[in-house]
Amino acid sequence: MAELILYGSDGCHLCEDAETLLVQAGAHFVKQEILNDDAVYQRYALRIPVLRDPADGAELNWPFDAEQIAAFLAER
Repeated sequence: MAELILYGSDGCHLCEDAETLLVQAGAHFVKQEILNDDAVYQRYALRIPVLRDPADGAELNWPFDAEQIAAFLAER
């Protein structure tokens, strides 16, 4: 499985909450700052945080909880 991407922005408290949940779930992910890329910003600005699997394009949109993360990871 490819490493997951957590799209978000510095200072976003929802993104921090999502990151905490992902760490607790043992998910392997990298954070992607949406402000560094106009195309990424256009796509995710109103939806962050978003967890994405680059291998198949599946996305888990906020709000999500530990159970939803577990299900998303199990599908990968």
